[in-house]
Order: sequence, then C-alpha cells, then structure tokens
Amino acid sequence: MTEPALAPTPNMHHDADHATSIWPGLAVCLGAAAVAYGIQTVIPGLSALLVAILLGVTVSHAVRLPQVLQPGIKVAAKRVLRIGIVLLGLQLALDDILDLGWAMLGVVVVIVAGGLLGTVLIGRLLHLPAPQALLIACGFSICGAAAVAGVEGTIEREDEDVATAIALVVVFGTLMIGIAPLALSLTSLSSHDQGLIAGGSIHEVAQVVAAGGLIGGGALSAAVVVKLARVLMLAPVVTVLGLLERRRTAGTQHASDTARPPLVPLFVAGFLAAALLRTFAPMPALALATGQQLQVLLLSAAMFALGLGVHVSMLRKAGIRSFALGGLSTVLVASIATGGVLLAT
Repeated sequence: MTEPALAPTPNMHHDADHATSIWPGLAVCLGAAAVAYGIQTVIPGLSALLVAILLGVTVSHAVRLPQVLQPGIKVAAKRVLRIGIVLLGLQLALDDILDLGWAMLGVVVVIVAGGLLGTVLIGRLLHLPAPQALLIACGFSICGAAAVAGVEGTIEREDEDVATAIALVVVFGTLMIGIAPLALSLTSLSSHDQGLIAGGSIHEVAQVVAAGGLIGGGALSAAVVVKLARVLMLAPVVTVLGLLERRRTAGTQHASDTARPPLVPLFVAGFLAAALLRTFAPMPALALATGQQLQVLLLSAAMFALGLGVHVSMLRKAGIRSFALGGLSTVLVASIATGGVLLAT
C-alpha cells in the first residue's frame, strides 16, 4: 500500500516565503547605496561609505521600518559586506605595498598590533565589555567600519557593541579628516611623509583619501598605499581571532565543530585571492574599474544596513567611557604612526 503524498504544510509555505523575503530589504539597501554613490560622484571628496552610514542612522531615527525588510537588511549587513570585502582585495596590488620598503611595512604592522593591544588594554582599564573594546580596536587600527563588521562574526558580541564601534569610527574618523591635515601642516615634514602619517592614522580608506587630498602634493598616493597595507592586515587579524575563539569554545561543555568559527573565514580567503589576482594576473583597466565601483556599491549597501542599527539610545547606553576609548585609541594609533614614520624615513 503506497503512502499518500504529503500535503503542503504552513511551514513549507513559510520557508518558501522566507527564501524570497530578503529581496525587499536588500533592494532598499542597494537603493540607498546608489544614492550614496551618486552623492560621492557629485562631491568627490565625500565617501559613499560614510554617506551610506549617515543615511542609515538618519533613517533609523526618522521612521520605523516594516518587519518585511529585516531579512534583507541582515543579508546586506553580513553577506553583501563580505562580498564587498573580497572585491576590496582587487584594489590591493601587493607590489605597490612592497614598494613602501621593509621599514615602513614594519611600521604598518606595529600600528595595527599596537593599536589593537593598546586599545583593548585601555578598554579594560575603562571597564568596558571586552567584545566592544576589541571591535573598537579593530575599527580604529585596521580599516574602520569594514573591519568592525568583518571581525564581529568571529567573536561573541552584542549588537550594541557593533553599533557603538561603527558610530565611533564615523565620529572620530570624520574628525580626523580635518584634524590630521591641520596638525601635519604645522610640521616641517614633506607632503610624502605627511601622507604616510595620515594613511597610518586615519580609520576609513575614504577618510584617508579625503585627508590626503587636503594635504596635497604627493600625500594622497602615499596615504592610500599605507592605508591599503593596513587593510591587508584584516586577513591575519580575523584569522587569529578565529583561532582564539575556536580555542576558547573548544573547552566549553556544549562546543561543537559546527558552532565554532572557521579556521580561515571564506571571505578572508577570497580577499587574499583577489589581492593575489590583482598582483599577478593581467587585468584590464575596465575590469578593475568595474570591480572598484561594485565594491563601493556593495560596501555602501552594507554600511547603510549597519547604520540602521545605530541609534542614539545605544550611544547613550554606551556612555562616556566608550567615547573616551574612541578618543584615546585615535591618539594612540596616530602617535604610533607618527613615531614610526619619523623613525623609518
């Protein structure tokens, strides 16, 4: 006797609906990214990523988004972000970074390592939650909001920790666009050396571009190459944090291989593969330009999604100690960068 075919259940319909429910929220995030990219095109010194974050923060305070958008927003904040980080690797020509010289490359490593360890230590002294201090450290030491978002998937943290770290990157990184060129103009350093310091000190790639443009001369190209060298450090940092998290969870009672973070996250491997492709494979200028535009669009969509999670109530809850850590971390990273450049050049 054959068994009757199973009738569709409500859960089956729900699963089918869920599979397509990412598109409304994803469309909103991509639309916001297009707006941010358009603003950057009109005002070249303004970062599309920064505009997207600010748009997200503004929307989060202005309207209450319908629940149907939430699945797509979550996809933008996670998967779209990681695809954007992979494409970011196409902007990294390793030979350009090697041209900095071993002394300057050592300075970059010290900036990232010193910024990470110092910020985490200061956060401990300020009695801040360890995950929040670590996310702030990564954002300020490596590459801003993209580093925060890249690292948060490898550690146990609260959503408020991520939102606070991203908000602080926006606040202090934006301040550094004006402060760094002004402070460096008071020195007798060449524009090239000023660019090296700016690239070693400022949080976001786009913020570095803006500051390098304000400094002028040969500062912009020097600043960008140093900043991209810092971006490259995202891969080993995420890998090390993943190893530490695996070691930590391995000793817990309910730990399992499926619950532990991967040894090397797929997006980190993709990021490194893209950088190697950019370095060793002949790539047409059109392909590189298209990849760069797509990377900005995807990262802007992710930044908008992350900005939607930033609310002033969270910042109030974070309190003055989080802002103090942001200020102290900025000073720490800038001090290491300045001292390192002076010694290396």
